[in-house]
Amino acid sequence: MNGPLAGIRVVEIGFWVAGPAAAGIMADWGAEVIKIEPPTGDPMRGLFTNAAGIDVPINPPFELDNRGKRSLALNLLHDDGRAVALALLDRADVLVSNLRLSALARAGLDFATLHARNPRLVYCSVSGYGPHGPERDRPAYDVGAFWARAGVAASLTPKGADPPQQRGGMGDHTTAIAAVSAVCAALVARQRSGEGQFIAASLLRTGVYVMGWDVNTRLRLGRVESAYDRHRIPNPLVNCYRSRDGRWFWLLGLQGDRHWPDLVRAVARPELLNDPRFANIRIRRENNEACVAILDEIFATQSMTHWAAALDGAGMWWAPVQTVSEMIDDPQARASGAFVATQVADGTADMVASPADFAATPGPPPTMAPELGQHTEEILLELGYDWERIAALREAGAIA
Repeated sequence: MNGPLAGIRVVEIGFWVAGPAAAGIMADWGAEVIKIEPPTGDPMRGLFTNAAGIDVPINPPFELDNRGKRSLALNLLHDDGRAVALALLDRADVLVSNLRLSALARAGLDFATLHARNPRLVYCSVSGYGPHGPERDRPAYDVGAFWARAGVAASLTPKGADPPQQRGGMGDHTTAIAAVSAVCAALVARQRSGEGQFIAASLLRTGVYVMGWDVNTRLRLGRVESAYDRHRIPNPLVNCYRSRDGRWFWLLGLQGDRHWPDLVRAVARPELLNDPRFANIRIRRENNEACVAILDEIFATQSMTHWAAALDGAGMWWAPVQTVSEMIDDPQARASGAFVATQVADGTADMVASPADFAATPGPPPTMAPELGQHTEEILLELGYDWERIAALREAGAIA
């Protein structure tokens, strides 16, 4: 089980989430990933404890995005530290970095410099706002560039309501998937041309793509569907409802006229088929509040167990609204491969799997995230440094 990226050498120079998550997926897929960290470490290492407000022995978000890597604690502000980084990049296939391009250039790690040294290197820049434009170096997290600025939060905010909060890493992980896709495409192109190239993924650009239906409708027709609450939803058959025991579920009747008879059968209200207010999808949109109110009243009469059987029996598409804990216990989530047994300090533990499987080339069993600088000496020995030179680098402050 070597994975589809076995033999690919990746160097990560990244902090926080989006860049490390991209390199983490590649590690799951079999790539050799070396994570270059400053002597103080990736600041994401300490964030979970700070956010929790208590000392906790593990950092699950950091573990997810950094398992399977080796950590090299390196001072890129020191000439000898940069020399080590350049030696690694000379033999690497991929660089993934979410540092600002201006900072990489100051360290002599810009694309032009590295391409001249290693023309086969795929140079992947992950940023907030992209490599061009007046704000390319603006500081960003995904809650800013992806959630706020790309229109995601506003599109989910009904008139007069407060914008919803984003869950941690949503934009980062989506952007990481885009970055990995670009890296893999660039590696395919390298097979033909023999050369690597500069590629870019950004939180803003990914957010725009996530909002693609709304954005393309605005570009093509000059209009955008305003945000709405569940009582005024355009198609009441694609909406959430609550059972008598307080369980929410989502109807999935996207083809409203196809699914309306199925729903009527499930709720055992045949008279609704002849109600002129609900004759077709267009008329139901005009009477959406009345339709939702009737369905609310009906669904409040029976338990979730009853409605699950009734909806399935009538062929009506639906899905339960689950908490994270309920999803983890969902047999289908388990069967889908959503979790993977990962090596940890005291054995193995279930963690979230990366979002794709490979039947012929499954990835290796994931190993735990490295401690800061855990592999510094090991990596330097592989580069040809002897113990005397390693000691000198440590004394000079080039490594930690």
